Amino acid sequence: MRGIGLAVGAGGGDNHVVRNERTRVGVVGGGSWGTALAAHLAAHDVPTELWAREPDVIEGINRDHRNHLFLSDVDLHPTLTASHDLHALVARHDLLVSAVPVQFLRRTLADIDELADIDTVVTVSKGIEVSTLMTPHHILVDLGVPEERIVALSGPSFAREVVAGRPTAVVAAGRDSARVERVQRLFSKDFFRVYASDDIVGVEIGGALKNVVALAAGVSDGLELGDNTRAAIITRGLAEITRLGVALGGHPATFAGLSGVGDLMLTSAGGLSRNRSVGLAIGRGRTLDEIRAEMNEVAEGVPTCRSARELAARVGVDLPIIEQMYLLLYEDRDPRDALRDLFGRELRDEREHPDA
Repeated sequence: MRGIGLAVGAGGGDNHVVRNERTRVGVVGGGSWGTALAAHLAAHDVPTELWAREPDVIEGINRDHRNHLFLSDVDLHPTLTASHDLHALVARHDLLVSAVPVQFLRRTLADIDELADIDTVVTVSKGIEVSTLMTPHHILVDLGVPEERIVALSGPSFAREVVAGRPTAVVAAGRDSARVERVQRLFSKDFFRVYASDDIVGVEIGGALKNVVALAAGVSDGLELGDNTRAAIITRGLAEITRLGVALGGHPATFAGLSGVGDLMLTSAGGLSRNRSVGLAIGRGRTLDEIRAEMNEVAEGVPTCRSARELAARVGVDLPIIEQMYLLLYEDRDPRDALRDLFGRELRDEREHPDA
């Protein structure tokens, strides 16, 4: 096991948690979020190396201390380095941050045998894999990472605001409390505050489905339907997220927290939200193909909408907003017809049971 000092963990599992103030961190994924977290750690004296698929990203970080494809106008800390050799990067770090979009996570890490030796893997991706209906931590388990070694980091956090040092609060969730605490302390620097949770299922479901609801909120704004409609979509969207999350084993209180309502509010109303921007363009009459052609990053809500719909059908949960978003995205439904269907549904009690 890598690292100098070892301490027995308090949360069960294999209990081999590295206690090393100079923990070396490898970040897999050179998009805006992976870059922001890598820059945040490097700026606070944590030795950090980033792997990216794109040669321009690697060259820009190493030569100019800038990611020329993502966050191109942001100066990164000069100690942050980048590499094209994923096997070597994984092998020389005891803590790995997985920031690869969910739909590409499996193919990126599938052949990395060194993954089994990593002490702690922090997943910051948000979504549900279309082919398997797995969330990121389940994909990592499928790739051979013991579940107790995985921590999900999620919450309302635009990458650009994190690298600018704006006050931000997120949550770290995992099965092993010692690893969760390690991640909490490692990332909590200055105005970046990390709370702890043992509900990794709830945290990941909240992080995944909020992107779909943000698409719907964006469509509403694109149609210029006003604040009332947006508030209704966000609130009832939270009810759907909670309903599915609880059915899958999440705790209801998780969805009232940072990875639930917090991230949902940010992504549904924030000007930097990719998912809201996609919905906004759809509401204004543009096609999904046109929108995708102009984007250099993934709007995770688009594939997750399909995954969430299938997952809800598998467990017998009703998700009317997500159902209508699926019809808009994949069956060319008219947004106003979708709205009429949502508001014309059978009336019900607001305080419905989460799995009703």
